[in-house]
Amino acid sequence: MSFSRLKIGLYAFLVSAVFVLASYRLLRRADSAVPGKDEVLIGTMLQGLSAAHYQPEKVDDAFSKRVFDLYLKRLDFRKKFLLASDVEQLRKFQTQIDDEVKRGSHEFLDLSTKLMAERTKEMQLLYRELLAKPFDFTTEETFQTDFEKAAFPADKAAQREQWRKLLKYETLSRISEMMDAQEKAKDKKALASTTTPAPGSAADVATPAAANPEAPTAPEPPRTPAQMEAEARKRVLKVYDDQFADLLDTDANERLSIYANTIANTYDPHTEYFAPREKQDFDIAMTGRFEGIGATLREKDGLIYVEDIIPGSASSRQGQLKKGDALLRVAQGAAEPVSIEGWRTQKAITLIRGKKGSEVRLTVKKPDGSTQIIPIIRDVVVIEETYAQSATIDMNGQKIGYLRLPTFYADFNDNGGRSSAEDVKKELAKLNAEGVKGVVFDLRYNGGGSLTDAVEMAGLFMESGPMVQVRDGQGRTSVLNDKDPRVQYSGPLVVLVNKYSASASEILAAAIQDYKRGVIMGSASTYGKGTVQRIFDLDEALPAELNSVKPIGSLKLTTQKFYRVNGGSTQFKGVMSDIVLPDAWAYLDQGEKETDYPLKWDEIQPARYRPWDAAPAIDKLRANSKVRVAASPSFKVLDEIAQRMKKRKDETTVSLKLTAYRTEQAQAKAESDKYEEAQKASTGLTFTPLSADVKALAGDTIKINRAARFTKNLKKDITIGEAVAVINDELK
Repeated sequence: MSFSRLKIGLYAFLVSAVFVLASYRLLRRADSAVPGKDEVLIGTMLQGLSAAHYQPEKVDDAFSKRVFDLYLKRLDFRKKFLLASDVEQLRKFQTQIDDEVKRGSHEFLDLSTKLMAERTKEMQLLYRELLAKPFDFTTEETFQTDFEKAAFPADKAAQREQWRKLLKYETLSRISEMMDAQEKAKDKKALASTTTPAPGSAADVATPAAANPEAPTAPEPPRTPAQMEAEARKRVLKVYDDQFADLLDTDANERLSIYANTIANTYDPHTEYFAPREKQDFDIAMTGRFEGIGATLREKDGLIYVEDIIPGSASSRQGQLKKGDALLRVAQGAAEPVSIEGWRTQKAITLIRGKKGSEVRLTVKKPDGSTQIIPIIRDVVVIEETYAQSATIDMNGQKIGYLRLPTFYADFNDNGGRSSAEDVKKELAKLNAEGVKGVVFDLRYNGGGSLTDAVEMAGLFMESGPMVQVRDGQGRTSVLNDKDPRVQYSGPLVVLVNKYSASASEILAAAIQDYKRGVIMGSASTYGKGTVQRIFDLDEALPAELNSVKPIGSLKLTTQKFYRVNGGSTQFKGVMSDIVLPDAWAYLDQGEKETDYPLKWDEIQPARYRPWDAAPAIDKLRANSKVRVAASPSFKVLDEIAQRMKKRKDETTVSLKLTAYRTEQAQAKAESDKYEEAQKASTGLTFTPLSADVKALAGDTIKINRAARFTKNLKKDITIGEAVAVINDELK
């Protein structure tokens, strides 16, 4: 075991001891009664957070206000249930939550639970009443889709009007979807009727339906707008019946779990409480060992969002589902979709997961506000595709290396598993053997992973020295060095990043940038996650006297913070690209700074390091790239679409008039299609598998197909094309 891992293990032991001490303190009460589960959970968690979190917060009125604001936001994000008067009742506890947790009481949680239960029953009667009558879609009225801009209704009349518009909007969106499907079927039928079958083909022979029992029945006649409206209301009714059945079935343990997680999240976005079942789901997501679509999910503000796409998974190969998409509805193949709005993640995944080879159709809301139906054939996660892969690019007779790393994987248990740093080292050796003149290292969508591998990987591109600094909550700083003086690759280097390059990706990119070893290129900045988390089993901290309250779950908390060798943090700001290229997120709010209660950027003393001798001429390379990008039709379209996406995201009021709504949706689809086409513009580059890889495939068709998938879309990636052009400039 390495010294760094030994230190990590010792640190984990010491933090675990803090939780044990906290649980024993709970037993030292004035009376001899065993504390309840809620008191044990909140008390153990808070005392552990106060002692072990990187930036512990005082449990005072300021803490109380943070918990109140975040819990209220999550309790009724869409402002569908609580009245303004209800909120005022709850606001009396705004500065009392700290006092409650200290004495082990939960009046605020109890009142909020009581109010929500009452309003949920009332709203169930209301939506059923409103959906019993047709809506008029010819009137001029609008609906505000951004619930943060809305206010809690002042009275029952205002609440009724708010629900009427909401249900009308949801009915309208389903009518529009049915119209799209009907038009698509009509166009398909028209195309088929104009297609002349080849002589002698099966289509030449007419088979009477009576003689062929398997012949398709006549297509159903087109539905009228009135029929669609009735069907749409029926679908919305089922959605809300399912959703409210789940809400009314929420038990005390689930409410406690939500409350505990809210408290944890007020320390920072990556500090979380996991109920026992949620921890199991988290473990499955991290290992990827399940049959499904291969996406990790998270709840936020009443919706379930895609947190990450597992490389090599069914979602990754299908390509349309992206991080940041909100899942609205789930259908099993062609079956009726089920709305999962307002659902818990653990319930939603029971619909999303499924057997290999089965189809799931996801209705998602994109970051720009448009909706899309995405069909995915479930599969097992192909682990090999999570590993480092490379190919060569032909550029005017010269070879450029392309290396992609989806995640910083490692064998944390020392069981002989693969290391991302070791694999990248092998890929660079193969690229050197091919005689490449430059390397494009792709870290886009790489959310991080092993810190040790990030340090070792940075050392492959430069001589020994400090690669990152790590500081704990007590202000103790450790400098992590690459001690190997050998340089695996010394030629021109471009590192590609985007808004979803995070954590270990930012460590590597920052080291390359600080040492002036290469060019960082892509989005204006990376994600901005510069913190380290560890998971602790709270049950292990409880003494035998508290066995009756087990299991209580686990806590993931932030314990350390990363700093660049130049002293600046990667937290909050991320790593700024040397060369910025247009992308879909250029004008959208993304990254750590958009989360609730993120830790702020700061800086410490720089480490001692010596920059690379042959530093690239960044200013000149940037100027040349800017000229090319400005002259590129594809990049121009990409930038225009990104600006329109931002504009559409900000324009959150939609028309409830059918004709106007259909026009808006058609415009959104046209922009989306244009964006997809811009991304598919060919760069004219030729990608070739490495000689060593071709030899290793040895005719294995499965591996050959997997290798073909890797290079399939690379020649259409205009960002890679510009990276190659930058390397060409440097070679000149």
